[in-house]
Amino acid sequence: MQNNPEKFGKTPHRPSLWTRADALKVHADDPTTTQPLVSADFPVLSDEVFIWDTMPLRDMDGNITSVDGWSVIFTLTADRHPNDPQYLDENGNYDITRDWNDRHGRAKMYYWFSRTGKDWELGGRVMAEGVSPTVREWAGTPVLLNERGEVDLYYTAVTPGATIVKVRGRVVTTEHGVSLVGFEKVKPLFEADGKMYQTEAQNPFWGFRDPWPFRDPNDGKLYMLFEGNVAGERGSHKVGEAEIGDVPPGHEEVGNSRFQTACVGIAVARDEDGDDWEMLPPLLTAVGVNDQTERPHFVFQDGKYYLFTISHTFTYADGVTGPDGVYGFVADSLFGPYVPLNGSGLVLGNPSSQPFQTYSHCVMPNGLVTSFIDSVPTADGGIRIGGTEAPTVEIRIKGQQTFVVAEYDYGYIPPMLDVTLK
Repeated sequence: MQNNPEKFGKTPHRPSLWTRADALKVHADDPTTTQPLVSADFPVLSDEVFIWDTMPLRDMDGNITSVDGWSVIFTLTADRHPNDPQYLDENGNYDITRDWNDRHGRAKMYYWFSRTGKDWELGGRVMAEGVSPTVREWAGTPVLLNERGEVDLYYTAVTPGATIVKVRGRVVTTEHGVSLVGFEKVKPLFEADGKMYQTEAQNPFWGFRDPWPFRDPNDGKLYMLFEGNVAGERGSHKVGEAEIGDVPPGHEEVGNSRFQTACVGIAVARDEDGDDWEMLPPLLTAVGVNDQTERPHFVFQDGKYYLFTISHTFTYADGVTGPDGVYGFVADSLFGPYVPLNGSGLVLGNPSSQPFQTYSHCVMPNGLVTSFIDSVPTADGGIRIGGTEAPTVEIRIKGQQTFVVAEYDYGYIPPMLDVTLK
């Protein structure tokens, strides 16, 4: 089809700022914004593989979708190696922590299916070995396109480089389970440009990943969120008055916070199929505050745009801090301005007693939040590695505030609608 420049043209906007003053309001262990404790006796989805970033099958509006009654999730997945000599300690015991910490280098996209929205059954690899153009298959978004079962999987092809890509396939169901077919031709979409979004040449610690496509409920255009860093040579960024915000006396010094340059990026499609994209300036920047705004995604509610992203304690800048977890912002229109939810941005953080218990949260339009278990302290002073689904938590969103209101079973991801294939 022919492109229509007026329909798919650039929308000028100024990025909203997550300021240091906002981050100073982050308060760990507030019960309204803290994930309940995960027990050390949690069940494991599989003894054969680790799983982390969970990507439920959804439609272009963000609704979690089942197909012929089957729920489907995609996960970043890596084999466990309990018998591999390189993961045995000096006593010949399996060093699961080292195996877990090495998982990113061998991350592949797998899928799972379920009749119950939990009790997931492993389906296998999404793409055959050699289909993806790079070594690592990193997180993205699977989108059910139609009643024929066609799925566009947007994901991040990593090492070498980092490229936003997509691959199309199809979901097939029987009364016994789900299979995926196709997913054989990966199409590169775009990479960081060095002008709006930082490149690897500008910063070897840059981030450019986690595509989340959506159709704007107001203008009808196809857009995509992604994680990035603000363009520029590492260490060259300025943390000025705007980035600092209204801080109290004694908090004017920013230390080395110029190295933290996270942003939530956005692109607009020039076509209806999502094959041709134009990057736009970031929706939100966190210069001087944080270096990662991972897996950004929206919930559209009450005519507002709720922007959620995940971040770590260790990626915060000098002088500010917060727990691993979900951070959120809200605006009345797509291009802002965005203000931090709960005054600080913190929506759902790990408790300080278990700071690494969960991560990679995904806030769904029904208020349910899924994540994976990273590591949980044990009674004997050790830790237990997860690599499995965490308990699902429910949050309530009211205006510019959020509240934790319920906890459900491990990996509970119920569908919001069911599509019958034709």
